[in-house]
Amino acid sequence: MMQKVKKAVSLKYPEGAPAPFITASGKGKLAEKILETAKENDIAIIENKDLTDFLSVQEIGTCVPETIWPVLAKIFAFVMQET
Repeated sequence: MMQKVKKAVSLKYPEGAPAPFITASGKGKLAEKILETAKENDIAIIENKDLTDFLSVQEIGTCVPETIWPVLAKIFAFVMQET
């Protein structure tokens, strides 16, 4: 049985930016470090395997593709509601 490798992607959506962009991406130990850093800084963590799989192959520093904006809008709305 294959063990699943943990993946993580960090996004930022600064005010005035045209779209969120990818600030970090990693798998395995790097993914664990990304998640640990988020927890230490009270940054919301949302688990969405399909979205993470899609975003993890994008370039760091690029805006997320427009095709997934509807999904991200729901996530950002949820996060803003919780804070």
